[in-house]
Amino acid sequence: MRVHACPVRFYYERKEPVSESDRYAVCKQISYHLGTPLDEEVIWQEIIAVSPALDPALKDFLALCITACNKGEWKPAVQTDVKVVSDKMGIVGMIDRIAADGTFSIVRAAGAMPFGTYAADRLRISCIAFCLEEMTGSEVKGGCVEYIPDGVSRMHEVQPRDRRQVIATLHKLKSIKNGDMPKHPLNAPCNRCKYREKCESSVGKRLSELL
Repeated sequence: MRVHACPVRFYYERKEPVSESDRYAVCKQISYHLGTPLDEEVIWQEIIAVSPALDPALKDFLALCITACNKGEWKPAVQTDVKVVSDKMGIVGMIDRIAADGTFSIVRAAGAMPFGTYAADRLRISCIAFCLEEMTGSEVKGGCVEYIPDGVSRMHEVQPRDRRQVIATLHKLKSIKNGDMPKHPLNAPCNRCKYREKCESSVGKRLSELL
């Protein structure tokens, strides 16, 4: 949901390939084993089989994640990597894990907040809810976000404001595709953005006027 964080930056990066981080590669592989004994060596061999060029030093990160995850209780998955689609909303998503009770989860390689979940995670959960509701015809109350480095699973119950935010974000995306340069949000992380100067000189104009 990069367009939600900053639609201007999303435009500039829209053609750049999106690749998973090395930390995510570790966390993702751990997620397949949650709810069962976490064998560090077995998981590490799977990780390097998937990503042979991975830095060997990340085995220390793996050990830290396993230690954190062993402190909690996890539901084993009955399905993993499940694609979901909403034709009405025009969105496609991926559920990382589905438990036997139907609870779905997404996996994050970030540390957890003291309370609650990050805005981008709430948006992703809401998008998945839209998809599942269209696919199953049943209301979806929410889903879990699994912050693997901290061994924390947080349930997020989808709120009306989350659904409105998804719709607003989709409108922004459509506007960008139509050639409009959106305004950056008031809380955009401009100080850390490599497009700051370009953004400040272009906001409010049509892209066709700039290219």
